[in-house]
Amino acid sequence: MPKLSDVIAVLEEIYPPQWAESWDAVGLVCGDPDAEVGRVLFAVDPVQAVVDEAVEWGADLLVTHHPLYLRGTTTVAATGFKGRVVHTLIKHDIALHVAHTNADHADPGVSDALAEAVGLKVTGPLVADPTDPAGRRGSGRIGELPQPMTLSAFAARVAAGLPATAAGVRAAGDPEQQVRRVAVCGGSGDSFLAEARKAGVDAYLTADLRHHPASEATEAAPVALVDAAHWATEWPWLTLAARELTGRATDRGWPLETRVSTRVTDPWTAHAPMPYTP
Repeated sequence: MPKLSDVIAVLEEIYPPQWAESWDAVGLVCGDPDAEVGRVLFAVDPVQAVVDEAVEWGADLLVTHHPLYLRGTTTVAATGFKGRVVHTLIKHDIALHVAHTNADHADPGVSDALAEAVGLKVTGPLVADPTDPAGRRGSGRIGELPQPMTLSAFAARVAAGLPATAAGVRAAGDPEQQVRRVAVCGGSGDSFLAEARKAGVDAYLTADLRHHPASEATEAAPVALVDAAHWATEWPWLTLAARELTGRATDRGWPLETRVSTRVTDPWTAHAPMPYTP
């Protein structure tokens, strides 16, 4: 079996750390580089429920999209929930590796997986990485639907293509507006509203849209907005990442087993719809 250092080297070939934003915290969080790795679990969040799943399955490595310590720490004491995560991982010889904004910017990356999940054919990045001569890497993606559909039908398509959450999917715009060309950004994407407008798309799919930016965006241009749960928009990447690692492991003759966690770690757990007439 490969060593942890070997597997991390491959993961960093796929998602180089230098592609991460300067504020991000990616890479190996805990684990012995000389330990053998036979099972790798992929998940969005490094929370206790996911770590318990890794323990139950017998994983040697947990790869998450979100960092455990994004803003650093001075302690890993088990008096806090993050410290308990670290203690559980170390106690059971499970390493933790993070691929966050470096996976967002990759080709293919988080937004490619989101586009595929909702039936879009990607044509390029929403915001291109100037260091990529091929022009394929960057933040977000622009894609096209096989045929035009109404905004309400596209929102329903998004809801069907992503894992179910209590929050569901919201849309801003005329429900009968025709949608064909769509920008997507996995995770929080309201910082790219201006770029979506400049791209001339019919709709923009992302997560965590706030009232004022969404209101101003819809007033400024006829770009419809589709807002899904943060966790749900990033979850499709797990299958993509597992597939990429499995393929490279097979090329190297490694007996590596991968699994994608289906545990819903979106923090919102209930939704009470209200009577509404637009």
